Amino acid sequence: MNPDAILTALQDSDVMVPLICSLIAGGLIGAERELNRKPAGIRTHALLCFAAALMTLIGLRMNEWVVYLPEGTQIVSDMARMPHAILTGVGFLGAGVIFREGASVRGLTTAASLWLTAALGIVFGTGLMALGMIGATIAVIVLAVLRFFQRLAPPPPFARLEVELAKEGDLTAATLRDKLRGKGIECGPMGFSMDSETGLRRYETLISLRDPTIRPEEIAAMLGGAGAFHRLRIEPVLSEIG
Repeated sequence: MNPDAILTALQDSDVMVPLICSLIAGGLIGAERELNRKPAGIRTHALLCFAAALMTLIGLRMNEWVVYLPEGTQIVSDMARMPHAILTGVGFLGAGVIFREGASVRGLTTAASLWLTAALGIVFGTGLMALGMIGATIAVIVLAVLRFFQRLAPPPPFARLEVELAKEGDLTAATLRDKLRGKGIECGPMGFSMDSETGLRRYETLISLRDPTIRPEEIAAMLGGAGAFHRLRIEPVLSEIG
């Protein structure tokens, strides 16, 4: 290896342009993850996209490899194996950013962005620059722009609420819904059942809230003044946070 060989490689646009584009694409996707304080950020995505492009270029330039093989050796080249190997390896990396926290599963969107970043690196490595740029642009739009619309959408179910009341209790489905809304909590369709022997009434519904600081104890205290309940249950519903 000599300086002239390095300079020649740096001047080879077929090599440098895909690598530079892969760094930029990975950095843009990683920047969105970094700004939202996700486990994998700019460096991780940029390095992953760069590595995928680099490995793809290596596979495409097998004719330039310096190898010494026994006489009569036959080499079978299948470029489909390289992308498959890259994306399989990224699967383990993506699994490392997915974890469960309470009733929520975090990191699924980041894992998907890592997998997509590797795919973009493969696209750039094959020299399909226009396709790679389109893919990177769409990825940033999905991650950044659609996040804004996601915040405008109704919040996902937060918990399953069950309230069991005595026959003489004054809490009805309408008052229960009003009290929840007064706390900024929306509830879905209300289920109702009643024990004919004891007169106990049970209301069941899914509740959702935009303010994550509301604690189950606050909901219980709020409903406690509306009528004596025999039983109150708030069960978290599994949700995904990207």
